Amino acid sequence: MKYQARIFVTLRPSVLDPAGTAVQSALKQMDYHVDSVRIGKYVEIILDAADEAEASQKLDETCDKLLANPVIENYRFELTPIAQEA
Repeated sequence: MKYQARIFVTLRPSVLDPAGTAVQSALKQMDYHVDSVRIGKYVEIILDAADEAEASQKLDETCDKLLANPVIENYRFELTPIAQEA
């Protein structure tokens, strides 16, 4: 079965975010006052797996080994089954 995964990678709250700080400063200069800005990554993957449990396990490995740095980043993902064409 095919699944579409939407993966969100964000810095841990304890990690400084210089890019977020720069964007917040730029927004303030443009007269948009926001309380906080954090910059992250968004990744979409389509993968094959026997079931949702296997797809989740594959995604956990992919995120831990490649897409996120588990020391400074958190990740979460959403899985959606893709209908197979007959």
